[in-house]
Amino acid sequence: MNQYQKVAFYTLGCKLNFSETSTIARQLSDAGFAKVEFHEGADIYVVNTCSVTENADKKCKQLVKKALGYNPNAFIVIIGCYAQLKPKEIAAIPGVDLILGAQEKFNLIQYLDNIEKNEETNIENNSIKETKEFVPGFSMGDRTRTFMKIQDGCDYFCTFCTIPLARGKSRNASIDKTLVEAKKIAQTNIKEVVLTGVNIGDFGQGDEENFFELIKRLDKIEGIERFRISSIEPNLLSEEIIEFVANSNKFVPHFHIPMQSGSDILLKAMRRKYDRALYQSRIEKIKAIMPNCCIGVDVIVGFPGETEEIFEETYQFLMELDVSYLHVFTYSERANTTAIKMKEVVPMKTRKERSKRLRILSEKKKRAFYKNNEQHTEEVLFEADQEHGIMNGFTSNYVKVKATYNPLIVNHIAPVKMTEVDRDGLMKIEFIEKRQLTELKQLTN
Repeated sequence: MNQYQKVAFYTLGCKLNFSETSTIARQLSDAGFAKVEFHEGADIYVVNTCSVTENADKKCKQLVKKALGYNPNAFIVIIGCYAQLKPKEIAAIPGVDLILGAQEKFNLIQYLDNIEKNEETNIENNSIKETKEFVPGFSMGDRTRTFMKIQDGCDYFCTFCTIPLARGKSRNASIDKTLVEAKKIAQTNIKEVVLTGVNIGDFGQGDEENFFELIKRLDKIEGIERFRISSIEPNLLSEEIIEFVANSNKFVPHFHIPMQSGSDILLKAMRRKYDRALYQSRIEKIKAIMPNCCIGVDVIVGFPGETEEIFEETYQFLMELDVSYLHVFTYSERANTTAIKMKEVVPMKTRKERSKRLRILSEKKKRAFYKNNEQHTEEVLFEADQEHGIMNGFTSNYVKVKATYNPLIVNHIAPVKMTEVDRDGLMKIEFIEKRQLTELKQLTN
């Protein structure tokens, strides 16, 4: 009955948001809606928001304006973390018709019987304390790999973070039900699955069903060639998990481990559940048994109380750690967090200067890691996107390579020799055997 209604989506923020957008899009497609690109003048626009940074909030406003530019009569729906945290603020944005909270977004279809624009914005947003159901999901058809949601919410209340207020308590499906979702993916042509959530290491919340038991079961699923762990807290990344990944045929040597600060003083103020000694021990354990493993790090600069001496402590700690790249976040004050009440506020100019220094360090770390991979043989999963006749792909240990575009190798895993890092920071490659392309051509026929 909705076959003539076109819907477009835009996702801000994390891989978890991406998986949820894709899941909701499939729900609407199954109900008869036609998914179109954002610029194609849709009847309904759905913006899945983030609220980790102030820029994400501003981006939401910009997207509403852009959507109405494509179709002034479009029905605008806002979902996601920003929608749960600040619905009244969103309702003040001209043109927004519907705001759905953390649980309500998965029932979007029931709110689309009437998409006539009204003067008042409809807000469907229950208290986050009432959000207890876990809704699984995974992305499909958007990228070569898929992001599979295995967990939601967080029981950690870090002083800088609003995620528990936006997504509720930590929760997940059983291992058996999670495997059902994985087997759905295995029936497609997806080669790589990225496990995602808010705090995936907390899967099972400490019961007999835990993250370690989950990945052991996932490793046995036929039809999926690679599993990648998106991000995991250092206190939940046990030595048995590290050892399992080192010996797994499917879980790839790549970890993203939030650090936030290299100072025990700030880690305590942030209410993190580890110290720098534990963090360092995890890095050393990984590198001892997987020397070529890629390790990404989250770090926050400018948190209240970060003196010049404390920042230098973090900088030197990162300099000495054998990690591969940094995700640098400039601290921004968020309403309803403990950190906003803290004194010793770092000036924004200083925050930006420190952020720039860490981003430069990240580029150096990344290039050094890539250089260490030169002349190595690796298997690359090639992406569909191309630009100026060049395509990219990723090795199992997350080195981004470049090759002349060839549609025959899109979504195929092929062994290559990594030759050298170019000036753009990408890895040049050589196919090991010339007959590879002929064999791939036969596979596609």
